[in-house]
Amino acid sequence: MALYLIGDVQGCDDALQRLLDHIDFSPSRDTLVLLGDLVNRGPDSAGVLRRVQRLGGAARSLLGNHDLHLLGVAHGARKSGRKDTLDGILDAPDRDALIDWLRQQSMALHQTVGGRDLLMVHAGVLPQWSIGQTLVLAAEVESVLRGPALGEFVRTMYGNEPAQWNDALTGHARLRAIVNGLTRLRFCTADGVMDFDTKDSADAPPAGYMPWFDVPGRRAAAATIAFGHWSTLGWIARPGLISTDTGCVWGGCLSAARIGDTLDAIAHVEVRCDPAQKPG
Repeated sequence: MALYLIGDVQGCDDALQRLLDHIDFSPSRDTLVLLGDLVNRGPDSAGVLRRVQRLGGAARSLLGNHDLHLLGVAHGARKSGRKDTLDGILDAPDRDALIDWLRQQSMALHQTVGGRDLLMVHAGVLPQWSIGQTLVLAAEVESVLRGPALGEFVRTMYGNEPAQWNDALTGHARLRAIVNGLTRLRFCTADGVMDFDTKDSADAPPAGYMPWFDVPGRRAAAATIAFGHWSTLGWIARPGLISTDTGCVWGGCLSAARIGDTLDAIAHVEVRCDPAQKPG
């Protein structure tokens, strides 16, 4: 029995199939968590969703910024962008079933491994958030995504403000800040002010900013946090941190972290990917 965490698939269904074959994934034996951005930019987003659905309870998925963008486009909040490859879902005969399945997925997941906390998100965890608060805030967004207010929510979720978390935030501003922290975060200040312009590696932060996981005294530091989203960061497996996005859609690799009985036993498995798009 093994737990596998897979980084951003982004519509690359062939790569996902090859990776699952490579690890000899068995739904009756193993568990899979996809760390968000299942769709967009790659050639077969619908195929990815259908493949994960077929795995049933053996697979769990997080929602990334591209997955939320699909929900926004599907509900008329945004038009597809020049690099979007969402038509295969939007025009599919099972469109409604695919969209409904996606909206039921999670914003954050937690599991205890060998007595220690594994916290799984798409992008990051703001320094003000504890493990428990991260899960509570994720649940606030999940409740809206799964409820009748989804259409209204996706019309208000876009935007960079508020750039800093405050427990007193309410309404659309509160939900937007949670979404941005969980699905878009890379760099922030020591006080948790988020930057959304820089997509470079961790070695090139904007002045006054740092990678979110390097903020001193962050409240969730006791957990091992697994995430994707940051392809220029690449693979990292170190105490307290697992970074899994290795740029499949850009012609890099699709990576899986194999978690054993403890969080000290993490293996990196990958398959090479054909480029679906060029960066930039």
